Amino acid sequence: MADPHPYENVSVLVVEDMASVRKLIKNMLIQLGIRAVFEAGDGKAGLEETIRTCPTVVLCDVHMEPVDGRAYLKFLRNHPTRTIAATPVIMLTSDSSKDTVLFAKEHHANGYLVKPVSLNHLKSRIDAVLRGTAPG
Repeated sequence: MADPHPYENVSVLVVEDMASVRKLIKNMLIQLGIRAVFEAGDGKAGLEETIRTCPTVVLCDVHMEPVDGRAYLKFLRNHPTRTIAATPVIMLTSDSSKDTVLFAKEHHANGYLVKPVSLNHLKSRIDAVLRGTAPG
């Protein structure tokens, strides 16, 4: 029998510089049944929020100012606290260039979602992370 509340203990941090996109993603997560959703407007705030909240999964935009998603992922993977460094990260971006995809793979991103994001794709990436079948 399927768990009626599969996301009950899941928390997600959305690191995105555009407030409207953060709100859209947050609403999608709530539709999925995820109640603990945290937000940050750039990579620096995202790293601080990751350390503060220890989310189950991070959805992180690539292109942000002043600290972008690439810098966030580098800082995170090099964090001295192992559990923080191992936080699953799904890159969220409209940039599907080869360089960006390679960077995400090299820095052990656990998934990649190209904007605009659909509810089904978001759910499947989060589910892959939760099952432990996502790369990373």
